[in-house]
Amino acid sequence: MAKKKVGSMKLQVPAGQANPSPPVGPALGQRGINIMEFCKAFNAKTQEMEQGAPCPTVITYYQDKSFTMEIKTPPASWYLKKAAKVKSGAKTPSRQTVGTVTAKQVREIAEAKMKDLNANSVEQAMKIILGSARSMGIEVK
Repeated sequence: MAKKKVGSMKLQVPAGQANPSPPVGPALGQRGINIMEFCKAFNAKTQEMEQGAPCPTVITYYQDKSFTMEIKTPPASWYLKKAAKVKSGAKTPSRQTVGTVTAKQVREIAEAKMKDLNANSVEQAMKIILGSARSMGIEVK
């Protein structure tokens, strides 16, 4: 018999750094999900990723207190800030430039994010990443 789905939730947890403290612990605890089981499973799945990279995670939980999780790639803005070596985007993106990235770096980001983007080719994915860079005030050379 199939498990009865109770609901799902989204969390953004740093890779390899899930622990029972807020915001992870209370969010899972109030839904009856075993916090330590989640933390161990999440850290095991993300040990290959760069430590501290923000990972959007969709957690689906069931009536029998079990859960499944889908870990997505870090946001494009995180990759762009890392490539441009900046702390944050521009306050006025159309007038201010905070950093630059190369077309090669944009292609690498697009290839890394390809499975989470709504694009059929790497070129289309690059256009999505270029739009994110433009809205952050990062110039592409």
